[in-house]
Amino acid sequence: MGESIGEMLRQDMVCENLLECFHGLKDLDREVFTVLVEADEPMTVDEVAEAVDRERSTAYRSVRRLKDAGFVVKDQVNYEQGGYYHVFRPSDPDEVADDMQRMLNDWYAQMGQLIAEFREKYQEADAVAPTQD
Repeated sequence: MGESIGEMLRQDMVCENLLECFHGLKDLDREVFTVLVEADEPMTVDEVAEAVDRERSTAYRSVRRLKDAGFVVKDQVNYEQGGYYHVFRPSDPDEVADDMQRMLNDWYAQMGQLIAEFREKYQEADAVAPTQD
């Protein structure tokens, strides 16, 4: 298991840490996301690979993780003579933030339920424990 909640709360966090906290993404994913956000237009995987100085397959896996997590959108660009290629761009920040808020709300509700179960379990144990006279 990773860091405790207390440890995480004591850290200086920045918004990019949300990629890791919510989706378990890696440093490269954060770097790729930054490249896509700072780009003037959507990028191909080859362009991303060049920007982060990685092999195409490594860049593709990172872009795919970002896409699967909802941080990146894949668009198809068609050639006039036929055929197509894909480009990637950041997702709408409001949609991403709303999704993370939903995840946080779900997590909060689940933790609340676990805390209630903890309280109930140990109150029952305390009621059953023999008293020392």
